[in-house]
Formats: sequence, structure tokens, C-alpha cells
Amino acid sequence: MPLQKNQLLTLRIERLSSDGSGVAHSPEGEAVFVPGTAPGDEAQVRIVKDCGRYAFGILGKLLTPSPDRIPVDCAVAGPCGGCSLRHMDYAAELRSKQESVADAFRRIGGLDVPVLDALPSPEVDRYRNKVQFPVGRDKNGAPCIGFYAGRTHRIVPCPDCKLQPGVLNDIGNALCSFFAAHGIQPYDEESGKGLVRHIFLRRGTHSGQIMVCLVCTRPKFPHSEELVAALREQFSDIASVLINVNAKKTNVILGEETVSLYGPGYIEDTLCGVPVRLGPLSFYQVNTLAAERLYGIAAEYAQLEPSDVLLDLYCGMGTIGLSMADRCRELIGVEIVPEAIDSAKANAARMGDAVAAKSRFFCADAGQAAARLAAEGLRPDVIMLDPPRKGCDETTLSAVVQMSPRRVVYVSCNPSTAARDAAWLEEHGYHAEKVQPVDLFPRTRHCECVIALSKDEIDS
Repeated sequence: MPLQKNQLLTLRIERLSSDGSGVAHSPEGEAVFVPGTAPGDEAQVRIVKDCGRYAFGILGKLLTPSPDRIPVDCAVAGPCGGCSLRHMDYAAELRSKQESVADAFRRIGGLDVPVLDALPSPEVDRYRNKVQFPVGRDKNGAPCIGFYAGRTHRIVPCPDCKLQPGVLNDIGNALCSFFAAHGIQPYDEESGKGLVRHIFLRRGTHSGQIMVCLVCTRPKFPHSEELVAALREQFSDIASVLINVNAKKTNVILGEETVSLYGPGYIEDTLCGVPVRLGPLSFYQVNTLAAERLYGIAAEYAQLEPSDVLLDLYCGMGTIGLSMADRCRELIGVEIVPEAIDSAKANAARMGDAVAAKSRFFCADAGQAAARLAAEGLRPDVIMLDPPRKGCDETTLSAVVQMSPRRVVYVSCNPSTAARDAAWLEEHGYHAEKVQPVDLFPRTRHCECVIALSKDEIDS
């Protein structure tokens, strides 16, 4: 019998889904997804939507809390939705992420591959080196920072997000006070009026340098000199203050034009010893310390030898390949974003002549470049894959197989597409040895993983 909207059920939460919702089953066996619950919770659940084979519910009354449940320490965790796992003990969160990755490789990939325990983040709170605050108004009409409630563009005020370093929250609040004092208006999406759309902040985890970027509808900012002076007086680590111009009616945060009010227009930091320069458009892992742990695992799985050629597809700013440059003879990086390739070349140059001489980076679609390199006879010893959430296309995977590397290391932010691609490689001569989940996003549902694949001996 189908479940009915507003029907009340007493359910026991069995596990977490890939989106962080608790999963239970109705008496008839229908899966019910319930946000804000933890494995082991017994709760009264109200059905809000039935989809036939599964349904969605909301937590009504918590009857017996899970032993893994902890008090939520953020007043807006529910409506904000950013920290979907803030109600769970961190050890339980890690177990759930390991189980989610293992389920993806078993169910989607059909692979019997060891999925190791998830590696924890060195910091569970205050770990993000980047924040993009939408700017709106609080209930009193004053400018405020916050985050969009789930599936809306309604800003939930959040003066102290626990995922961001305290200093970034302080800068966001100081900016709102400055806006209020000088009559500077937040942007209103419906009317298209107002000046400030977002506050974009970066902080170098190792350097401490801070970039402040105001996303505005026009480049001229009132009281700009006073603003810079006030920020520099209060926050001495600010190295750059920028205006990014976005006048379009769009959900995209950043526009194409950036104007510097103070500093060089970027900040500097290091990742696994690789020097990097970060501007507003730079792609960079948001959890530096956990990313260093992730890259360490990738290097371990690569098993590079001094005579090896390493091909780094989807290389971004080159950080993952450059972190291994001292272990190989030659590094080739491919990335479709021109700014990222420029950064990769500059990063290699800053590492010294020896690294720069052995490193080549070029801008191209990863799949097309891989196919071309394979056709040209390139035979790298190790290939590093770090694709976006959609994973690799078949062109890329076919080129990888054609180039016949000894090892493939696959870094993924989406276990489902990673499992799919690993299964394809298994069918074409590569063996998935192990999968290591790494938690780069504590208190959220997201989890990275690293897969080690080796060429089957029969094909060697």
C-alpha cells in the first residue's frame, strides 16, 4: 500500500544515504529518506512525498536517540543546511562516509575492492580556507551575511559559521557594519537594485594571508579608501582587497572583471610544499590540511620511480603533480581552464629550475588531450586522474588504456562516478587494488576518495 502524505510512521534509521539523509524502511519495505537523523535513531516520521519505491519524510518526534547523536552547536544548522551532519559524533560521521563509499563501489561499480576506513580531517571545525557569503538584510533591515536555505535563495543570517575560521566571519561582519554606516546597499535579486552581492574571502592556511573580494554590480565602490584603511587597521593579515564586477541576473557568483583596491590581487600559500598564488578565480581545495593528507595518499598509491613519466589529467593549478615532481623524471599536466594552467606554470617556476625543466603544462580538454597524446605515442608510467564530479568520459578512459601506464591513481569528489569509472577500467585491463576515503568536508555529506589501480599482470 503506498504511503500517504502527512502519514506518521515510527521508524528506525538504518544508515545514511549519499546526500546525508537517514534511511529507514516502512513496514511494507519502502525506503524512507529523513534529513537530520542518525543511524540508530528511533523516531516518529511524517511522510511529505511518496515516489513509489521510495519516499521522503521529515523528523517529527525523536523517540530514542542514536548513541551517535550529539547536541547541535549551531543555531541555524537546520535552516542553513550546510552542515547536514552536525548532529552526529565525528567518529560516526567517518563510519557513515566509509560505508557510503563502499556502497558506491559495490552497488554502482560491482567491484569487490577493499574500501579502507575514512581518514579524518586534521580539523573538524574552522577548516575552510574560502568562504562566499551572500549579502542580504536581517529582520531589522540591516546588512547581514549568511547562507542560502536549501533549494532557495533566501538568506539565513549566520554571523559565526563554524566551518570558517573565526577571522573570516569577523571580516564579513565588519564589512556589514561598514555597509550600514555608509548606506551601501545589498543587492536585491528580485528588483536588481543594490550594490554588494557577495563577500568572497580566502585565507592561506600556512601563510595566514587574507584576500577580501566584494562581488558588486559595478566597479566603483563608495568610500573605497576608507574601507581599505578600516580593514587593514582591524585585520593586519589582509594582503589584497578586490572588487569583482557581476552585473548580470545570474546565480553565478563571480563576474569576469576584477579591480584591485589594495595589494597584488592575490594571496600566497603552500600546499604540500608547492607555492601557490590564489586569486578569486583560482580553484583550490578548501581544506588545506586534509588536502595535504589526500595528496600524500595519492603519492603513496602512485609508487613513482625516478625514471617515471607522470601524466596529470585535470591538473588544475598543478599542485597534485608538482607535489610529486621530485619523485619522477617528467611531469605533464593537462587542464581546460587557461588561468589554472598559467598558475601551474608559475608554481613550477617558483619551485626552482630543476622542477620547471621537468614540468610541462598545457591547456586542453582532458579527454581530447589524452587521446592526442596516446595517438602521438606517449607512454606515461603513471597517470593521475582528478576529474570533476561527473567523472571521466569514455574518450579519456580509452586514451588511458591505450597509453598503458603501469599504475593509475584516481582522485574523486564523487564516489558514484569514481566507482563507475573504476569498473570501466577493470573491464579494460586494470585492477582496482584499494580505495581510501579522505574527509575533506567534515560536518557535511561530501567525501573524497583515492583509488589505486594497477595494470593486470597478464597484459604487462
